[in-house]
Amino acid sequence: MLTCYDASFARLCDEAGVEILLVGDSLGMVVQGHDSTLPVTLEQMEYHVGLVARGSERPMIVADLPFATYQASPAQAFANAARLMVAGAGAVKLEGGRAMAETVRFLVERGIPVCGHIGLVPQSVHQLGGYRVQGRTEDAARQMLEDARALQQAGAAMLVLEAIPAALAKQVTESLAIPTIGIGAGRDCSGQVLVLYDLLGIYPGRKARFVRNFMEGATSVADAIRRYVEAVKSGAFPAPEHAF
Repeated sequence: MLTCYDASFARLCDEAGVEILLVGDSLGMVVQGHDSTLPVTLEQMEYHVGLVARGSERPMIVADLPFATYQASPAQAFANAARLMVAGAGAVKLEGGRAMAETVRFLVERGIPVCGHIGLVPQSVHQLGGYRVQGRTEDAARQMLEDARALQQAGAAMLVLEAIPAALAKQVTESLAIPTIGIGAGRDCSGQVLVLYDLLGIYPGRKARFVRNFMEGATSVADAIRRYVEAVKSGAFPAPEHAF
């Protein structure tokens, strides 16, 4: 999985063998210049989903439901998820654990595939006290396991695990029947995701520990993306030193 926000990069990712394109609300930071994902609107997500859908053919497209477009009620979530599906998404992603299980079930029962997201959830960055590793304590790890199982039981098709200890990510992955997608969660998840701009070495702020610049040694952007795909499939990325 890679994040993607436009048709040109979608085509390159498709040709490189990326299996899932995540149209993430991370575009608020890497494209729009905000310091969080919170200002991203549903209309902006619809626009970028349409670009990616027109630029790719094979990958599954997962679209983030942006902040305040799904938390109020399952009905709100369905109405806004439907708009992203019409724009070209094959599934939507939402953040949160057990509190979102009812919403996940509501969407799935109405034909909208859902990807869950637990651990570091960027839309709750202020509540979390910043971009910090989650699940370090025994109690926090137990709650995360319960969140993961609740989302699976509600019908989530896959689960993103962000910025949690590698040992916990391994435990969560082994406890579920659905695939997990790690970002800063070690190498024992079912798959991996990176922000495309990070992969290309474009990070105006401090580089996260789990990021690797695949442009180093690459001959082109397309080559860098192919190197990422090969590294993930071979198990070479993430390396142990990238884990928390």
